Amino acid sequence: METKKIPLMTRRLLLFMGTMILANISGQMFMPLLPLYVQELGADVGQVGLFFTIGAVAPLAFQIFGGWLSDAIGRLQAIAIGSLGGLLGYIAYIFAPSWEWLLIATVTGAMATSFVSPSYMAFISEESAEGARGRVYGMSHALFMIVGIVGPPIGGYISQYYGFRSMFIVAAVLYSAATVIRLLMARDAARATSETSEKPSFTQLKTSLAAMGGLVLAGGIVTWIFISDGVRDVTFNMAFQLLPLYMQNITGLTNIEIGWLSSIHAIVTMVLLTPSGWLSDRKGERLGIVLGFGLIAAAMAVFLNSKAFLGFAVVWALFGFGSALIEPAYNSLISKVVPMKLRGTAFGLFSTSIGLISLPAPYIGAMLWERFTPRLPFYFPLFATLLTLPVIWIKFRPKEEELLGVDEKARSQMG
Repeated sequence: METKKIPLMTRRLLLFMGTMILANISGQMFMPLLPLYVQELGADVGQVGLFFTIGAVAPLAFQIFGGWLSDAIGRLQAIAIGSLGGLLGYIAYIFAPSWEWLLIATVTGAMATSFVSPSYMAFISEESAEGARGRVYGMSHALFMIVGIVGPPIGGYISQYYGFRSMFIVAAVLYSAATVIRLLMARDAARATSETSEKPSFTQLKTSLAAMGGLVLAGGIVTWIFISDGVRDVTFNMAFQLLPLYMQNITGLTNIEIGWLSSIHAIVTMVLLTPSGWLSDRKGERLGIVLGFGLIAAAMAVFLNSKAFLGFAVVWALFGFGSALIEPAYNSLISKVVPMKLRGTAFGLFSTSIGLISLPAPYIGAMLWERFTPRLPFYFPLFATLLTLPVIWIKFRPKEEELLGVDEKARSQMG
């Protein structure tokens, strides 16, 4: 008797990934260029840093709630709610008369990110088998990389020849189409679970946060994920919002060239994500995480010595290679050490807590640029990454009692 082979990715997961691709093509049309749009609307470098610092406050108001709501009412339902907030954000981007008004767009757009992001990670985990989770994460992220290949060049072309507002109109149309599909999927999911689901309550939220707080403070692998993420997030946010300004204002790259750099990153990441997921399943998560961050450190070193498009292309290729190694391994590791019923809350709590720590980082980076040299902010992520590599190698090896999301068969395979 033949055994029917179960596909790695379910039909529902593939449809879900289709909506993620459509929505995030629109996002990637403008995100690599957003600092330039803020500058076009009258901001100087210091005000660009201030804009992203203030803008970082908005997601903090939604992330824990969005992650918990994902656990409470369902992944697809939370994504649908966030998508409606995202639509309001696009309207604000189109009609903002000055850079200060763009802060309204960051507030409404933050609802989309805060509701969709934790649900995205948790939904993939629930739609995949334990022994193949790294591969499923790798394949999902590989499909997702289409957005980085297609979106930035389109955004760069439209913004350069037709203006930023025209670019936002096109992006809003794509996002609207994804939102309609998400609403239909959420409706079907709600019908399937309405009889058995509990209504969300404040008591459930407090219970979930208390459980996650216990994991973070326990001194185990979740604690070290939190600490290492915090160090990197602070230093990366000091520099990464300034990348487009540095490449255009200092080295003379155009919007189109900056868009193509994002595509190079996405292409390399897409090609390598599935084999990276396999590496995570076979050799353990920490190997891919360490190798990935080592490549990102190398990319920053090359960036500091690049003066033309070709050099920056190498940088973004290394960023892509590093991201491909990190993403499936990181998500697979979190799915193993956080119980399924808390995964949405976990992603929301990590993002909010780390976001609070790194809140002033973009403004600090801009001040270092203006008061010392434009190169100075980019040294911080390089050195921080190198310092955290030994910590990751030593601490990112879960103990038996920490494998909360792993079945017995998978435990035996891990040795």
